[in-house]
Amino acid sequence: MKSFEEKLDQYAELVIKVGLGLKEGQRLLISSPIETAEFTRKVTKHAYENGCKRVMVDWSDTQTSRIHLTLAAEEVLQNDLPSWEIDKYNSLVENHDCFLMITGNDPNAYKGVPSERMMFVQKNRGEKLQAFSAGQLRGDMHWAIAGAPTVGWAKSVFPDKNDEEAVDALWEAIFKTVRVDQNDPVAAWDEHVKTLTEKVNYLNEQKFKTLHYKSEGTDLSIDLHPDHTWIGGGHHSTFGTYYIPNLPTEEVFTTPRKYGVNGKVSSSKPLSAMGNIIDNFSLTFKDGKVVDFTAEEGYDTLKQLLSIDDGMGYLGEVALVPHDSPISNSGITFNNTLYDENASCHLAIGTSITMSVKDAGNLSPEQMEEKEINFSRGHTDFMIGSADLEIEAEYEDGKRIPLFTNGNWAI
Repeated sequence: MKSFEEKLDQYAELVIKVGLGLKEGQRLLISSPIETAEFTRKVTKHAYENGCKRVMVDWSDTQTSRIHLTLAAEEVLQNDLPSWEIDKYNSLVENHDCFLMITGNDPNAYKGVPSERMMFVQKNRGEKLQAFSAGQLRGDMHWAIAGAPTVGWAKSVFPDKNDEEAVDALWEAIFKTVRVDQNDPVAAWDEHVKTLTEKVNYLNEQKFKTLHYKSEGTDLSIDLHPDHTWIGGGHHSTFGTYYIPNLPTEEVFTTPRKYGVNGKVSSSKPLSAMGNIIDNFSLTFKDGKVVDFTAEEGYDTLKQLLSIDDGMGYLGEVALVPHDSPISNSGITFNNTLYDENASCHLAIGTSITMSVKDAGNLSPEQMEEKEINFSRGHTDFMIGSADLEIEAEYEDGKRIPLFTNGNWAI
């Protein structure tokens, strides 16, 4: 049986080799909570051992950030982002480098901070880092998101355990989601990617026009973009290399037609957004736009999330994940989108991932609008899959076939 240290080291290696697909000579910027320093150091070590030219770490601390969000002038939250920080991110795209986000902050870290102030920061960063985000979404750099527990996150998942027990339990859960518990994690990922690729190939061959969703609280139709392409597992960069942005990943995804979404959809898991939890919420769409919404918890946060810009009121992503999948079967609600979105079919409000639309990578926001591809300064996934979800796929000629039955693939 592997020790914790062995699994932690294999996980760090997996992030570098499989997730980031780091190549010799690339630089790496890591965004990491200070509480996950041990894991960040291991990732740094493996990066250098695999030929990384330079590793840089941006440490974050939610308590310091909370002070800033509470006490900084509103003008600062709305407009201030130093040019050197913008240049740092843009240089990753320009030089085809790597970016790793280690996610693990307390999902309730900013509870009580006025949601409007959270929106100011997210909108400001979205505007100032637009070039970086566009390059990231079209594949001009390698990037990945991986999780590492903090006490706040672990306690939100395992509230009945003490701090140490909760962190240990969350580590073990994470190791399983990324297949580090298996004898050869890299080989396990190769097999997993092959399975996702089979689904991607099938969906791209079928060229469905519309997906129809039905479950408790959901009755929704989504037109897929006429030039849509399904993607799953890893991505090919614009310079020919391969990386897997999400560790874990169980999804295949594509882009909807901006004005082709109608009906109501209800969440199936809590959403951690802007340092708060949004739960038991619904969105109602008409001709693509959110025209009504409800939430039993986090209503104000959802309201501000939808207010970042006009594009946050439209869908930018459609993702399919079977209910009978490893993360779902764990029975754990992670209160973290990276994990929960891979336990459940999900959608995303906000900007589209341009690599999932043919020849869309270099379109301007105005050109995206002309082609009915949603553009926004935000992108937030939310979970809608459940054991009773039914999805019918409709062809151009009106013929329909079952795509998901009882929450799982019907193909």
